[in-house]
Amino acid sequence: MSHEQPEHSGHAAVQSFPPHTPATDTAATPTAPSREDGNSPSRPRQAMPVLPPRAHTQEVLGQAGRRGPFRYGERVQVTDVKGSKHTFQLDPRGYFQSGRGSFHHRDVVGLDEGTVLTTDSGHELLLLRPLLADYVLSMPRGAQVVYAKDSGQIIALGDIFPGARVLEAGVGSGALTMNLLSAVGESGHLLSIERRTDFAQIAASNVDSWFGRHHPAWELRTGDFAEVTAAHVSDASVDRVVLDMLAPWENVAEGARVLVPGGVFLAYVATTTQLSRTVEALRHSGLFTEPTSWETMVRTWNVDGLSVRPDHTMVAHTGFLLTARRLAAGSTPLTRKRPPARGAYDEGGYWLPEDVKERTSTDRKVRRVLRDCLAKQPLDATPVQPGTVGPEEPDDHA
Repeated sequence: MSHEQPEHSGHAAVQSFPPHTPATDTAATPTAPSREDGNSPSRPRQAMPVLPPRAHTQEVLGQAGRRGPFRYGERVQVTDVKGSKHTFQLDPRGYFQSGRGSFHHRDVVGLDEGTVLTTDSGHELLLLRPLLADYVLSMPRGAQVVYAKDSGQIIALGDIFPGARVLEAGVGSGALTMNLLSAVGESGHLLSIERRTDFAQIAASNVDSWFGRHHPAWELRTGDFAEVTAAHVSDASVDRVVLDMLAPWENVAEGARVLVPGGVFLAYVATTTQLSRTVEALRHSGLFTEPTSWETMVRTWNVDGLSVRPDHTMVAHTGFLLTARRLAAGSTPLTRKRPPARGAYDEGGYWLPEDVKERTSTDRKVRRVLRDCLAKQPLDATPVQPGTVGPEEPDDHA
């Protein structure tokens, strides 16, 4: 199984230096008196150049900062001739350094996107703003992200339309959330539920950093899926339900309750055991159409004149997707004409969540990523709200 390799975030390659002092022009500088002259004054100090202040992240990032020349505070993606990518944020005191050349950040400010910069060492570097797919691979992460090949399928085959009301469970690092928000737009609404508070904070920082502010259509809450939806989502009020969790079959009934007739139930799972259990739960509920399941594999090709061949590596299995449509009240699914395969159902019972296991990042890594994310939060950061309200926690959104 192959995976997409995340690009370098550029943190190790970007250094901050003290304010730069320009070189002195000896022709324009008065000749210093000789050392023998004891009465001669000492050489005057040069004035320190005035550098622009460090730009706040959210003032220049986001959709408004994706056009025009490069500015301080923006993200830049540097690509060398071998295809290696580094993403970093332009800083007045920054310096980019790699094995294929280096430059000061001030040399990039004012250049147009798509510029090929030749370094002092003679290497060529391409300067672009990162796309959303590139940003997902370079942003801080606490949980595994949903790659572009899967998020694109979710948006298209899940029919996430502008103005849709979407319920998402399993936010992780926020990769799928950004695609969902781009699809629903500001006229829609996305309620995201995450079980872990630290993952929710990391996702909020990543999403705010991409859009440049808190997205007005986004609501982020923490807690158990069934408990949060029972407290905040009314019956038949959601157009799409998107689940990225360990045991989505446990929430089929709650997903059916909140979906409108004809709404789409979509689950993203990693293993065949999860896929089988979720499909059977949808069938046995009697509330959905026959589920459809698939996986997507992406293989790039090398095209060089008449030499056209597939690349040696590809993005193969990352997860399974399955969809089903909500039936109207009182309706039953179509009768299956094809009998089940021999041995499809036995006395062994269904898979349990303990059989699937769950792979998570170490607590040390999550704490480090969370610290970095909280350090760059904007003033209008997305609030991470509790999913259920305790006796001493009044709900302002009720």
